[in-house]
Amino acid sequence: MLEALQAASPNRFKGIRHIVTWDRDPHVESREVEGVLSTAAFRAGAKILARMGLSLDTICCWPQLPEMVDFARAVPEVTIIMNHLGGLNRTDRFAGRDDEVMSAWRAGMAELAKCPNVLLKLGGHGMPRFGFDWHLRDKPVGSEELAQQIEPLMSSCIEQFGPGRCMFESNFPVDKVSFSHPVLYNAFKRFSQGYSASERAALFHDTATRAYRIAV
Repeated sequence: MLEALQAASPNRFKGIRHIVTWDRDPHVESREVEGVLSTAAFRAGAKILARMGLSLDTICCWPQLPEMVDFARAVPEVTIIMNHLGGLNRTDRFAGRDDEVMSAWRAGMAELAKCPNVLLKLGGHGMPRFGFDWHLRDKPVGSEELAQQIEPLMSSCIEQFGPGRCMFESNFPVDKVSFSHPVLYNAFKRFSQGYSASERAALFHDTATRAYRIAV
């Protein structure tokens, strides 16, 4: 199938996206079975991607981050692009537990950042599961407030991975429930003003072109 996809789109087909989210709470959306990252079949598939020069986009639930670290270490030859800030969730069974949840999430992301084959997409926080109230407001959030509110999450991730392994992410139309696309990217611009020109270039452009092997 991968060979057929490459033949159909030799210049645009760069990899696949496989969501592996699983949680014991039925209120938390699960897209995979428990422990899928440890299975021989899944890891064999990742090795095939690497052999063909393809990347793996994925997203897990944040409690799965230790499993993701083990997976990344088991297949260091494949480029893994982690989506949506590592699957942070502050709703359902995680609601009202910020001290515990944020500490565990940061620790998991710090370990994942030690895997050089993992890159990170900075986005997806418009989804209600991130625990913000933007989707409930009568007046939409503006880019200045948005930049201020996402700063702790974004800065924590960039500090661990470095700008050269991070890229700003559009998660539309899903994030449209919370803000518009222009508001999001204006927030990214505001947030990143303190970074150097080369660091901003990485966040907005260079990391993505390298990750997806895009000729510019």
